[in-house]
Amino acid sequence: MKLNKLYKGDLRISEIGLGAMSFMQGHESTNERILELASGYGINYLDTSDLYDKGKNEELIGKLLQGKRQDWVLASKVGNKWRSDGSGWDWVPSKKYILSAVEESLGRLKTDYLDLYQLHGGTLDDPFEEIVEAFELLKEQGKIKEYGISSIRPNVFLKYAEKSRIVSNMMQYSLLDRRPEEYFSKLKEEGITVFARGTVAQGLMLNKPAQKYLSIPVHQVLKIQKAVEDTAKELHVSAMALALKYPLLHKPVLCSVVGIRTKAQAQELGKAIDEMERLSLSDYEQIMALLPEIKYAEHRK
Repeated sequence: MKLNKLYKGDLRISEIGLGAMSFMQGHESTNERILELASGYGINYLDTSDLYDKGKNEELIGKLLQGKRQDWVLASKVGNKWRSDGSGWDWVPSKKYILSAVEESLGRLKTDYLDLYQLHGGTLDDPFEEIVEAFELLKEQGKIKEYGISSIRPNVFLKYAEKSRIVSNMMQYSLLDRRPEEYFSKLKEEGITVFARGTVAQGLMLNKPAQKYLSIPVHQVLKIQKAVEDTAKELHVSAMALALKYPLLHKPVLCSVVGIRTKAQAQELGKAIDEMERLSLSDYEQIMALLPEIKYAEHRK
């Protein structure tokens, strides 16, 4: 699989990445097999967060990567702090919290450093300079190689793109959610790599029964699903291949992140990766004709 160098820094990432939230507790053999197959396909990017499963997802990944850490570009996220009673979490974007949270993440992940550390959200009310100071300090200390943000708020991610040294933004982006496209030229201009998450639109681009998605009514989702099915048959590829390749056809997207839960899904992913090689934007004409234009309604700049 092609490895893409981020526009800033030295990290090289596979075009397909794994979202670790899909790994399941108590399914060790399945998780190990998914990781083994993914590595065999050339996947090297693995994304988690201290928020997932109250930190247990990081613990799971830490165990899975023992003896294999050097083979993976490992990313986690910070900013959401679980309450002591477990009732939920609070947004705590302070320097003090970031510096303490990274130590806990490193411990759970059983590693000395993170390749990419991402602010897990963000608002214009956050202490921007303080946050950037925290990430810069961690980079100076060698605890992280690079830092980025995971945000779908244009006024937030553009501020970081313009006024900090972030290298990336993780954004929900798929055939059904093309809102990020409005900002791609600006992000590319600033040298920001986009990681696309939600690439199969909660399974709607695969075989999940149609339902309303964002502002797209269910009857329109049905039509889009039919167009995806017809296009896949015509091109002799899978719907997964179509879903994962679409984001990669738009710079500055350099990685489509997908969640894999079962061995069968992992095998399907391998097939889709092979099929993706022969897809181009012109193959999506039938689908594109049905896609409504959607833009971010809030947090605009």
